[in-house]
Amino acid sequence: MLEAFIFDLDGVITDTAYYHYLAWKKLADDIGIDIDIEFNESLKGISRMESLNKILEYGYKKDLFSEEEKMKMAEDKNNYYVSLINKITSNDILPGIKNLLDDIKTNDVKIGLSSASKNATNVLKHLGISDKFDFIADASKCRNTKPYPDIFLMSAKGLGVNPKNCIGIEDASAGIDAINSANMFSVGVGDYKNLKKANLLVNSTSQLNFKYILSEYNKYIVRSII
Repeated sequence: MLEAFIFDLDGVITDTAYYHYLAWKKLADDIGIDIDIEFNESLKGISRMESLNKILEYGYKKDLFSEEEKMKMAEDKNNYYVSLINKITSNDILPGIKNLLDDIKTNDVKIGLSSASKNATNVLKHLGISDKFDFIADASKCRNTKPYPDIFLMSAKGLGVNPKNCIGIEDASAGIDAINSANMFSVGVGDYKNLKKANLLVNSTSQLNFKYILSEYNKYIVRSII
């Protein structure tokens, strides 16, 4: 029995990846490292400090900064990012998502959010859809980040549901790994190359139709039983 949908935020509900890119690029430029939007793809779904360490390693400067300096850099990046996302409105909700959330609610299924972003609550507020979510996982309280299942299991626990009765939606390979490790049905949004481990794959959020996803989920459950 399906009990809950658990969403990632960036790339699924809204696309703040470009804002992340602008913020990381500004920080990287300040310390003499040149990154492009293609490199930014490798930062999807991982924590702020992991992203910073990837950038420093990419620029051969991994060992040049103390932990205190890195914490300050991560904070500076986040402050710039927050100033950008404060301009987000309901117009920035990705295609199909509003209808999907409404249909999930109409069918009395719970909704959770499992995002690595520490600004998730703020983003949902600006999008005007906070009331759609029954639980928002706190990434800062997770011991392990994606691809570990911690944050999805946190949402399942917060919603009071069995992980096996959940559908997780992600756009990053680390997120799909996390959903699969949590023993949930995984839905990937994007290209096959990065998301081939997903139980169901769609090209864009506009294809995230409640009846279609539920049908595929039910087929998966039947196959699992057989």
